[in-house]
Amino acid sequence: MVPRHAQPGPSEKNEPRFALRFISGKYQGGEYPLAEGQEIVIGRSSELDMVLVEEMVSRKHARIALADGNISIEDLGSTNGTFVNGEKVQQGTLREGDRVLIGTNILKVVAAPQDAEARANLKAMAVGRVTARQQQPGTRPTEEAPRMSGNLEEIPLPDLLQLFGTSRKAGVLVLRTGGREGRIYLNEGRIRFAEFVGMSNVPPLKAVYRMLSWTLGSFALDPPDTREFEGAVDVSAQEVLMEGFRQHDELGQLRAKLPGRMALKLPLAHHLRELSDEELDTLEAALNAENLDSFLDAAPGADLESAQALQSLLQRGYLRPA
Repeated sequence: MVPRHAQPGPSEKNEPRFALRFISGKYQGGEYPLAEGQEIVIGRSSELDMVLVEEMVSRKHARIALADGNISIEDLGSTNGTFVNGEKVQQGTLREGDRVLIGTNILKVVAAPQDAEARANLKAMAVGRVTARQQQPGTRPTEEAPRMSGNLEEIPLPDLLQLFGTSRKAGVLVLRTGGREGRIYLNEGRIRFAEFVGMSNVPPLKAVYRMLSWTLGSFALDPPDTREFEGAVDVSAQEVLMEGFRQHDELGQLRAKLPGRMALKLPLAHHLRELSDEELDTLEAALNAENLDSFLDAAPGADLESAQALQSLLQRGYLRPA
């Protein structure tokens, strides 16, 4: 005879098994418990379980419920949609670690704390936060839109770009890590420009590919910037991610084969006049660079393209390790 699973008692059944943690948006850091048999209706209306006061959230936006150990999510006909891990959904199932985008808020499904004191604190904090949200005045259309922000450790840049691409977000994605700042300009979820603050010579796609390697730091989605940029692009997040990952992998392998510093190889195996203008630019950048990183900064092309051009000059006898 197959033994039956023990049924939870009344007190256990009401204990939260999961929590919805705000990892972006103006409620960042807050958590809302989710217990077996519980249903949470999310929206802008003050009568709901979880109240998110912002214009991008519909009055009744979405429903999340836990039944028989399964977490379900349903969009309630919202204007701007409900997204799970970057995909727009009408109905679906959530698992621990999934991210839900509602308006400018990103919620992550996490396991509830195990000890009784932490569980009690979680339930008490949730009640306080819901009450506080209900007391906030409604957002008027003339007010500035809520700023979406968070940490790259919680939401990596590739996930953000995919999320913003699917939800067709517009704005300036500001990234900060280790004293550096990068900006990605989005229009309807597509990338139209990118730059490093203080480095005006880096082409936009080269900048984005580099930012994809940033795993620590913060992000914030600022309002759209309608300026016209010289060298503007128009590419989807998916295109950038596919090409960026390919270049990152190949560049990592190529870096191990390239010297830190380079010098002109004398006597020259071939005449300099045999080089194209682009190759002469690469040669000049290599001779002026203190190391490989400064060469890649100065080279006009994408990092992988520049590294391949450098390898070609080394193999053809124009350059040697310094």
